[in-house]
Amino acid sequence: MKIAIYPGSFDPVTSGHLNIIERAAKIFDQLIVCVMVNAGKNPMFSLEERVSMLQRVTSHIPNVEVDSAQALLAEYARKKGSCVIVKGLRAGSDFENEFQMALINHKINPNLDTMFLTAEHQFMYLSSSLVKELARYNAELTDLVPEQIIPELRARIQTNRLGGTHK
Repeated sequence: MKIAIYPGSFDPVTSGHLNIIERAAKIFDQLIVCVMVNAGKNPMFSLEERVSMLQRVTSHIPNVEVDSAQALLAEYARKKGSCVIVKGLRAGSDFENEFQMALINHKINPNLDTMFLTAEHQFMYLSSSLVKELARYNAELTDLVPEQIIPELRARIQTNRLGGTHK
């Protein structure tokens, strides 16, 4: 069984992320979408909220599992029996950083390869940071994020504006 892992912070999951998930799920027997903890980021949504959002938007894909990890990706992949990391690329600037990460992951776990899927043209510009910025200005989010998480995203923006806490 070929198991792949699609890691990310998914804060929030975007339509671009979902597109990569759907495409990768057609290639592998099992795809684990793993919400990773990135110490360098201050997420808008908690780890549990991001896992929940991903579970809802991927529930139609039978071979997708959603998980989270606070470990090194290469070690997590070894533990899960995965030989492939799937990474989505939007632009050339993504490649340099992702290539470096692929090399270090392979050094840590020599049985681990990275497969790059290029974003489809309608998602080339899309990032979670951009989505959050547009949401702050109450811009239209249809086509940018899965429809079922738009109310949750808007509610979080409103809570943050009012000085509320979300964690």
